[in-house]
Amino acid sequence: MSKNVRVDLPLLLPDIPDTRDACVKRLQDLVSNRTGILQVHVLTEEDPPKLCAHYDPQIVTVAEVERLAQAAGAQVRERYGHGMWQLRAITAEDAGPRIEKALSSVDGVLAASVNLAAQNVRVEFERARFQPAALEAAIRDLGFAPPAPPLAEAPRPSWYERNRELTWSLASGALLAAGWSLERFAGATPPVFIGVYVLAYAFGAYDLVRHSWAGLRKGRFSFDIDLLMLLAAIGAAILGEWAEGAFLLFLFSLAHSLEHYALGRARDSIRALADLAPPVARVQRDSGTAEVPVEQVKPGDLVLVRPAERIPVDGRVKAGKSAVNQAPITGESVPVDKAEGDDVFAGTVNGEGALTIETTKSAGDRTLDRVMKLVEEAQTSKAPTQIFTERFERVFVPIVLLGAVALIVLPPALGVWAWSVSFYRGMALLVASSPCALALGTPATVLAGIAQAARRGVLIKGGVHLENLGTIQALALDKTGTLTMGQPEVTDVIVAVGVAERNLLEVAGAVERESQHPLARAVVRRAERKNVQALKADSLESITGRGVRARVDNQTVEIGNARLFEENKAALPPELAKAVADLQSKGRSVMIVRHGERWLGVLGMADQPREGVKGILENLRKIGIRALVMLTGDHKAVGEAIGREVGVDEIRAELLPEDKVTAIKSLLEQHKRVAMVGDGVNDAPALAQATVGIAMGGAGTAAALETADVALMADDLGRLPFAIGLSRKARAIIRQNLYVSLGVIALLIFATTTGVFGIGAAVFVHEGSTLVVIGNALRLLLYERA
Repeated sequence: MSKNVRVDLPLLLPDIPDTRDACVKRLQDLVSNRTGILQVHVLTEEDPPKLCAHYDPQIVTVAEVERLAQAAGAQVRERYGHGMWQLRAITAEDAGPRIEKALSSVDGVLAASVNLAAQNVRVEFERARFQPAALEAAIRDLGFAPPAPPLAEAPRPSWYERNRELTWSLASGALLAAGWSLERFAGATPPVFIGVYVLAYAFGAYDLVRHSWAGLRKGRFSFDIDLLMLLAAIGAAILGEWAEGAFLLFLFSLAHSLEHYALGRARDSIRALADLAPPVARVQRDSGTAEVPVEQVKPGDLVLVRPAERIPVDGRVKAGKSAVNQAPITGESVPVDKAEGDDVFAGTVNGEGALTIETTKSAGDRTLDRVMKLVEEAQTSKAPTQIFTERFERVFVPIVLLGAVALIVLPPALGVWAWSVSFYRGMALLVASSPCALALGTPATVLAGIAQAARRGVLIKGGVHLENLGTIQALALDKTGTLTMGQPEVTDVIVAVGVAERNLLEVAGAVERESQHPLARAVVRRAERKNVQALKADSLESITGRGVRARVDNQTVEIGNARLFEENKAALPPELAKAVADLQSKGRSVMIVRHGERWLGVLGMADQPREGVKGILENLRKIGIRALVMLTGDHKAVGEAIGREVGVDEIRAELLPEDKVTAIKSLLEQHKRVAMVGDGVNDAPALAQATVGIAMGGAGTAAALETADVALMADDLGRLPFAIGLSRKARAIIRQNLYVSLGVIALLIFATTTGVFGIGAAVFVHEGSTLVVIGNALRLLLYERA
């Protein structure tokens, strides 16, 4: 009989981006080759994913299997590595495949994946043979800039350097207009106007020639869009259609420059996050204060922040009071009051008070740094629609190339068209069928969506999660800390006959000030809000599972549940007994108070719903969420009381963590697409099981950022309708872009092969559709609410 052992995959391969990485397969193969191992597979549905090895216990022991898995993981890590580089100056929509092909030929590189919109490339390599310098040289040989230096070190380019592509394109257009005017109206001879057209060609084709020549120099000949456009322009010149060829190059180069400007806007929205935290901090030293680079600030250092300054570090307020604008990190619209002991985040803006902050995290580990890292990784995560379009392109482009060759060769051979007509239409077909808009539509939408979400305090960790969040039909919400505040408050004060509420709170508050129990803290807060007299209590005694006992004014005070008094044979007055029963039926925690022989009354306590949560749930229904389900480990009465108050559709109570996983599975069977909202730690198994796991308060805990697919950076459920609404808008835009791209390709193929459109008209519509889908994607940067 076989047994199995499970090992957390991140422990074996900590650097892999996901379970689809080739190193996971290598790990499985290494473990499978051992005698006694029957089967090895990966449990992707668990969080974290696990390597599951089935083995024969008569041949190997569980300890041997675990050691084998660890040794295999070490072997894979030692041999293979992963890296992600940022690229600058990508100047063509087909640059991604070209870079991937070029990098794959570098010695030691096993695979490369480029995210064009984000200008990131992820490389898998063999450590023994890989040299980063060779990787950079390959990128440079293609005509692109090497990996970008840190932002602070990068010199600001001149106006011409920033706008060189647009300048050359406009020059090409001006020369085209001049040549056309000379040819049509000035009666110039062919050598004159053709010479002007040649100059228009030179300015318009510069980037096309540069990119194509870089590949040819390296022996890499590929039918990419740059080469196809260049060949079409040359073909037009051969046929004497100089104006049309120049028009093609002018429009193509102009569209490129506008595309890069549009995509740059989305990228700048994310890069702006890096500029939030100041580069220096004012650190308190023995000799005074000194401004030092934020990278040199260590945990424990005291940082001084003046009014209206940005906070440079994550830390805890040591002295001072101020209202801090946390919108750059959490998206909260109202400044949050900060005093001694409160946490603050780098990148937030101090208000009118000076603060002394004790640093808790070094640069690189701050919340802002973690968000930046996760956003960068999210940009390299491809959405399902993007994966579909890439697969479509791999099949579609070879078919188009074969079709273009057939269109050029067959009609003249059959005597249908003249060679010049057939050649011209073949060139036009190559232009018409280039899937530029299809390639850029989805990644541009994902980039804009992730950027806008990050600017509003919602971290979406990848295109797949952006799309999935927009498909959600049901929402499961943890009760404590999600629907409620996460701490009990006094909800009911019922006094005995002849007792004033102030007397009850004076005695109860005096005793509970000596306790650290959450219920005791609630009593103290109620007493402080009522400004009752502070009495002195001593001899505090905690009675496990019952309550507390102390002395106030030389008399014994007992505060606890009914069992405390039943064991002491003390019968509750009928009116208090009824009050206890009523409160318990409402799901309240009950504390009975007696001072000496005098019954003072009963306190009812409960974890209170978050302010405005009922309205938030109504907003979720309005945007199409069909079922709102509350999951809680509390007693059924408590769960039902909160559930009725906030207005959920279904309540599932008395759930252990594994029961929450079962609940999510049943909701998936019923609704197909389910999101789970929790704190990102205790609810981790359920978050992993859901279609999308959403963590509350991501700015406060690293665990929440790492665990969930989506993190609400503020402890604010009100961001959820925005996040879901944004995702649904993104899905709609992705579909719109897909339909526009495929529709334009189909239209142009028909129009060019039948002669309705020439090269000029084809490139006009082709580049226009690319700008349309990018502009459509950038609408997400303006999205504000559901």
